Amino acid sequence: MMNRDLPLASRLLLREWRAGELRIMLLALVIAVLVSTAISFFTDRLQRGMATRAAEFLGADMRISSREPLPEEYLQEAINNNLQHTDIVDFSSVTSSASEMQLSSIKAVGPGYPLRGEVRTSQQQFGGEQVAAGIPEGGTLWIEPRLLNVLGLAIGDQLEIGYAQLRIAALLTHEPDRAGDFYSLTPRVLMNLDDLQATRVVQPGSRVRYRLLLSGNEADLQAYRQWLEPRLEDHQRLTSVADDNRQIGSALERSNQFLGLASIAAVVLAGVAVALSASRFASRHYDTSALLRCLGASRRRALRLFLIQLLGLGIVATLIGLLLGWLMQWGLVHLLRELLPPDLPQAGIKPLLVGTATGLVGLLGFALPPLLRLGRVSPLRVLRRELTPLPGSAWLIYGLALGGLSLLMWQFTGNLPMTLAVIFGGALAALLLGSLAWALLQASGKRLRNASLAWRLGSGQLLKQPSAAAGQILAFGLILMSMVVIFILRTELLDSWQAQLPEDAPNHFALNILPAEEPAFRQTLADIGARSAPLYPVAPGRLTAINGEAVREHVTKDSPGERAINRDLSLTWAADLAPDNVLRDGQWWDQLPASDGHRVSIEAELADSLGVSLGDQLSFLISGATVEAEVSSVREVNWDNFTPNFYMVFSPGALDGLPSTLLTSFHLPPEQREGLRELTRTFPAMTLLEVEAILQQLREILDQVTLAVEYVLVFVLLAGFTVLFASLQSTLDTRLYEGALLRTLGARRQLLRQANRLEFALLGALAGLLAIVAAELITWLLYRYALDLQWQPHYLLWLLVPLGGALLIGLAGALGTRAVVNQSPMKLINRGA
Repeated sequence: MMNRDLPLASRLLLREWRAGELRIMLLALVIAVLVSTAISFFTDRLQRGMATRAAEFLGADMRISSREPLPEEYLQEAINNNLQHTDIVDFSSVTSSASEMQLSSIKAVGPGYPLRGEVRTSQQQFGGEQVAAGIPEGGTLWIEPRLLNVLGLAIGDQLEIGYAQLRIAALLTHEPDRAGDFYSLTPRVLMNLDDLQATRVVQPGSRVRYRLLLSGNEADLQAYRQWLEPRLEDHQRLTSVADDNRQIGSALERSNQFLGLASIAAVVLAGVAVALSASRFASRHYDTSALLRCLGASRRRALRLFLIQLLGLGIVATLIGLLLGWLMQWGLVHLLRELLPPDLPQAGIKPLLVGTATGLVGLLGFALPPLLRLGRVSPLRVLRRELTPLPGSAWLIYGLALGGLSLLMWQFTGNLPMTLAVIFGGALAALLLGSLAWALLQASGKRLRNASLAWRLGSGQLLKQPSAAAGQILAFGLILMSMVVIFILRTELLDSWQAQLPEDAPNHFALNILPAEEPAFRQTLADIGARSAPLYPVAPGRLTAINGEAVREHVTKDSPGERAINRDLSLTWAADLAPDNVLRDGQWWDQLPASDGHRVSIEAELADSLGVSLGDQLSFLISGATVEAEVSSVREVNWDNFTPNFYMVFSPGALDGLPSTLLTSFHLPPEQREGLRELTRTFPAMTLLEVEAILQQLREILDQVTLAVEYVLVFVLLAGFTVLFASLQSTLDTRLYEGALLRTLGARRQLLRQANRLEFALLGALAGLLAIVAAELITWLLYRYALDLQWQPHYLLWLLVPLGGALLIGLAGALGTRAVVNQSPMKLINRGA
């Protein structure tokens, strides 16, 4: 049977193609596949490229750290998984010259360090820097410039570490994996791992951190991670890019969420276009189906003939869409090659699978239900115009299509709350908007009864079939709503990123400032033109107990709490709440009654990890003394602003009598960098950390995210205009015959043109009003439950969106219905007869 149906279906398909019947549906399917494939290709490569750039903050793609030497099997398994690797040993030791000594943080690195990013060195303090070729040669080391001042040394001099004398070969200006260690109080030294044994510093019981850096392709890294995680011991930690740096993790997460949302909008719009095109195709072929039934074809065979056409069309459209999507992402990468990461990964197979799945969902989910009616058309339709109702199985297919689309949404975003917010927000918006659209039509019709003839004709078209008109308004509203939501998210996400890293963001941290030097330090910063954050007193201390129980009883492995208890915390005290801190629970000191005991405010994430709540008693070991304090508040901290932030803030007086130093951050314009010489000369005990390179890396990543956002908007607009075109074409046949009838009755072309413009302008204005209502609802849900952003009403858009909808849809409607007044009325009436 299939052998007989295939040739006939092919001839019918070819005839329909020549007549132009299937071109709209083919275009809609191609757009659906093209958009999903191109976005998936582009975002997949860009996200992996940004992750590669972000890996420079770690010095690798993955890092394993331990207090003890790592088992040999860890390295052997990495080799078996084709991973690049290098070893690092971190420890603190006294470095000395002939006359001075200084505690320093020393990093002994093996060949290949760093696996990601670059080390930069200089031959003079505050001079030009260059990318280091390899690691320090045996017998040499690189040191931070501030160590020269402390020890009174120069490049070429000998530095003593333990029993070894090593020559200073260069000044260390940048380490890629220094990003997460802003608060290190000691100068840095980089040496060759082969020289470590000669120092005899690392002995049993020494405080040492062993690290294994790994890099490779994503599949090998994932396989190694799955092998390693069950074997990790309590003192070992596995770190990836997003784990290591809050700023990078936040930027990548937000960019992935936005690009996923944009992908959802584009694919949903393209799917709507497919459904509208398929509905028009089905309605124009009821007579063909009835004729086939009269000629002896069974219902099943008539349906099979149309399904074969649909399948053939879907295969062609999917292949074309995949090819165009692949070519388009390459074109974008080529055009943006100067702005994208230089080592952008090659395209994988996953975007092709996503594009194919989108084509299948669009084809079977949106095009199949209207075509099911073709198999149920009665042969009597050749004599009478009755229409068989939509079979129940079609509603089941619509449900399966929505389920498949929901899975695609989840695939695009990787965020279940966001996906659910879009699905339920969209469903609720559609229900409310459909009812509101019908009510607006009724209200508009009553107000336009006494208007001009053109207005009455235009509004009459809508009021003649209010349910169909409401559906059309809903479709146009969906287009505008998607565009408005993407525009709002694009604007406000970029604003939040730019606020996170303004041009005057602090690019230096100053630590170890003596309290007696505070007035002079403030004055010197003002003299060199630096903008400073407040100076915070800092005392290093360790959290030891919660409500009398050892703190280790309250933490889980790899949690923020576990990482916090394994090192000294920078503890501070302050009378006022920091500007970027928000109280989640409790009250600040000035709102609490006087107390004889000490109080402490704890950061929210750490509090949740440790299970700490208001009223708990925390014990700290600070400079050999035990300090107890009651938790009086829990703070949410913005860690992304490059200003000093703290896990623990004590009430004033809680740490009086304990040794402390001062800490601050400041912004110094690059052209005034020479002022740092005066600062380091005036305050030799101060520790100065430059983070300008880290800021620049962050800005480059955010620029790439911004770029992706801008170009994904193009795809969303393309899909939106496809829906608009398909919606206009779905009603074109009826408009042609009604226009022909009006012209036969004496209506002029100018009147019909004006009526069409006014009709679509009214449609656009109503759709715009619905769109902004729905956009506000969806963005509120997304901001509250998925993106963790502060939502505010967008009052200006309440005016601009309805006006923009009237102009956009009015213009598109006028252009799309030109045939209504341009074709001969006699020709159209004869064709219908």
